[in-house]
Amino acid sequence: MLTARQQEIIEASLELISTIGIQGFTIKNLSKKIGVTEPAIYRHYENKISILLAILDYFKARSELLFIKQVNDSDSSLDRIEKIFQGHFNAFEKTPSLVNVIFSEEIFRNEPILQEKITDIMDRNSGVIKAIVAEGQARGEIKSEVESKYLTLIILGSLRMMVKRWQMGDKSFNHSEEVSRLFNTIKNLIEVK
Repeated sequence: MLTARQQEIIEASLELISTIGIQGFTIKNLSKKIGVTEPAIYRHYENKISILLAILDYFKARSELLFIKQVNDSDSSLDRIEKIFQGHFNAFEKTPSLVNVIFSEEIFRNEPILQEKITDIMDRNSGVIKAIVAEGQARGEIKSEVESKYLTLIILGSLRMMVKRWQMGDKSFNHSEEVSRLFNTIKNLIEVK
């Protein structure tokens, strides 16, 4: 459980990354943003990497809540996948700076601990989607000619591309409508008619 100050540090870090980029994310800039000394930050987090790990843990916890809800839902497989798809985009829209961290490959490239954490999140998320797809295939809802792992890549890759497009500045489109259209396209490709 995070303390109020730790939560404040995470939120301020996300804002900093969103406004000035990961290169500008320093303990010095963070302490200025919050209005505390640098040693005050270090009392809560060892370094910048530990703050980024906390941000990833924050995202992981939010993702797991969404995924757990859909795993236990009785809707069709495609409906559950769509809810996950929409739920992730909604989460990114509410906290756009999360996109800057989650989809910033340069952050993870030279930090094995961050690579490991993001890989764990990706593996868990894709594992849930793959299980739902496989269940949909077993029920005859989703085409079984294509392996569930490849359908999972198509689904998650599409979500990533949509989020990346939105992050790169095309925030003007109606995300709900666009995400719905994209998912309907995927659905048309994989659904058993």
